[in-house]
Amino acid sequence: MGGAVTAVSSNGEHSFSKPTRESITLLAGLGVEGDAHMGVTVKHRSRVAQDPTQPNLRQVHLIHEELFAEVRAAGFAVAPGELGENITTQGIDLLGLPVGTLLLIGGEAVVEVTGLRNPCPQIDGFSKGLLKEVVGRDEAGNLVRRAGVMSVVKAGGVVRPGDTIEVRLPDGPHRPLDRV
Repeated sequence: MGGAVTAVSSNGEHSFSKPTRESITLLAGLGVEGDAHMGVTVKHRSRVAQDPTQPNLRQVHLIHEELFAEVRAAGFAVAPGELGENITTQGIDLLGLPVGTLLLIGGEAVVEVTGLRNPCPQIDGFSKGLLKEVVGRDEAGNLVRRAGVMSVVKAGGVVRPGDTIEVRLPDGPHRPLDRV
């Protein structure tokens, strides 16, 4: 099971979107070099306000490019990096992966999936009504988050568009993703 990187993005400032880059460098235990969310402890402002000593389980944000086609069908134009992700993927059911899945990216980098991104109202600030497209309810009324997954860097390396991604599932039993 695998896929590919279609875009990479980073931003040294806290802003909603991240400009796309030719490459990003992942640093083990820290995240994306030069990105505002890089660090051992939480960097997302809402998390820092709660407890700045929490471990940073949101070092690298990945979104599946297929989501862009889904929201485009609902009338929203979204390009890589615009929802704040660092790595845009193709061909992997990111949302269906269990906690602890390793993603081997390119020749060196490895990230471990920690959970789902918890989309916030800033998404509607980017494009009014988009939040309802990336957060919804299933038939049983359970909340469904579709805005990508978060991860931590286990092994550093340079990541570029076109890099392959190999998926390594953890030993069972598998734990489904929840928000982090």
